[in-house]
Amino acid sequence: MHLTGQLTKMITEYSSPIQYYLNFNDEIIMINQLLDKKIKIRFDHYKCKGCSLDKEIFSMGYCKECYFTSPYTGEWIIRPELSRAHLGKEDRNLTIESQAQLQPHVVYLANSGGVKVGVTRKSQLLFRWIDQGAEHAIKLAETENRYEAGLIESILKKHISDKTNYRKMLSEQVPDIDLTAVKNELITYIPECLINFVLDDNEVIDIQYPVITYPHKVKSINLKKIFEFDGVLKGVKGQYLMFDNNMVFNVRNHEGFVIDLIL
Repeated sequence: MHLTGQLTKMITEYSSPIQYYLNFNDEIIMINQLLDKKIKIRFDHYKCKGCSLDKEIFSMGYCKECYFTSPYTGEWIIRPELSRAHLGKEDRNLTIESQAQLQPHVVYLANSGGVKVGVTRKSQLLFRWIDQGAEHAIKLAETENRYEAGLIESILKKHISDKTNYRKMLSEQVPDIDLTAVKNELITYIPECLINFVLDDNEVIDIQYPVITYPHKVKSINLKKIFEFDGVLKGVKGQYLMFDNNMVFNVRNHEGFVIDLIL
């Protein structure tokens, strides 16, 4: 089978294990069914998520010009403490920014090969954990908007990482960490003006991924450097496809790339 389409973030469905789907030009491909089968991925051309032109992707699926002008790529996305919609101040498009920022957000801890702190919209919480390859996660605080959550995260990341180490995330041995104990320790750093957002809910969510074998030594594929590759699919975790030849492919990092998928 030979399919051509634009890569976007894989769709996920929470189950045990997680179910993964690729939306390919209105054709939905169930990735779990491809486990233990040979796949070839070949770069065809670019299609910017903003202007739809064949222009080199700069970041997040956008060409350089669109990346620095689109309201979907503002700095507040990476640094939520820079959100300003709650003040009625526009970054690039106040309507879009208000829709994203002025809704409940959750500050969380996730074990993706090491504990990290993060922020996401409450409605997207479980999907965020899955996209980061978290095997265990816990909610720390819930706020009314993105700015408040960003303030808490900015304080906590002085004491704990806010990044996912993808090499550790893609390794077979994820360290056993007591997330409740880490949460209780981090709460002590939150100032009184924000402490009311902290949640008493200490339920730890466990997530299982469809993995047959993990890579022994991670070799990350970049389609800007290697235009095609193939291998037997051995697992899916986070937004990564893992192959038998130790190669791993980050689907989300290749949003906006149009590829040939040969099964």
